[in-house]
Amino acid sequence: MVLNARLDHRDPLVFDTHELGRRPGALQRLTRTVDAPKDFGLQGVIGVPEGAPVELDLRLESVMEGVLVTGTARARAEGECVRCLEPLEQQLEADFQELFSYPDADDRGRPVAEPGDDAEDDEDRFFVEDGLIGLEAVLRDAVVLALPMQPVCREDCQGLCSECGVRLSDDPDHHHDAVDVRWAALQGLAGSLGDGEKDEMSGDGPDSADAAEKQEK
Repeated sequence: MVLNARLDHRDPLVFDTHELGRRPGALQRLTRTVDAPKDFGLQGVIGVPEGAPVELDLRLESVMEGVLVTGTARARAEGECVRCLEPLEQQLEADFQELFSYPDADDRGRPVAEPGDDAEDDEDRFFVEDGLIGLEAVLRDAVVLALPMQPVCREDCQGLCSECGVRLSDDPDHHHDAVDVRWAALQGLAGSLGDGEKDEMSGDGPDSADAAEKQEK
């Protein structure tokens, strides 16, 4: 069960529903620009920087069970391309809808949730507390779902060279001659044999010198 404990009306992501009232069908539209909270996105991958502006378009509707909130959040997300590791930016637009239920009150007037048939469903519910609703958790979930799990700077990004780390998009003709390490030793041996054969053919070796001396005798 999720209770909006200790909501602060000064928090920009906390909204007062007193003006909306509890008459089903009552509607209120709000537009607000807020600062992004900390860790607003996929940590270490991509997200909205803390303090960056987030534009909210909200529709608050009173229903029998509580307040139905429908909205859109727009912001600028920053991250790193998973292929070439270059910094990237992209515009984010996240749609969300959440029902904030009216809680019952006990003898001391504290908000309590009516137990449901499914405990797991209760854990995913949000509640109106003293006429206030907090959107940070709802908005955070919507932003995370709207962000790419594998962000790329562009769809055709070729990434980095696995051998030297060069960004392949900057050098389309970049390549390395493939050498099979299993043949490297044989190539070296072949080279040394080739040099020996050349020495014999040119008469520079010690045996050729002895032969020439015998011929002179």
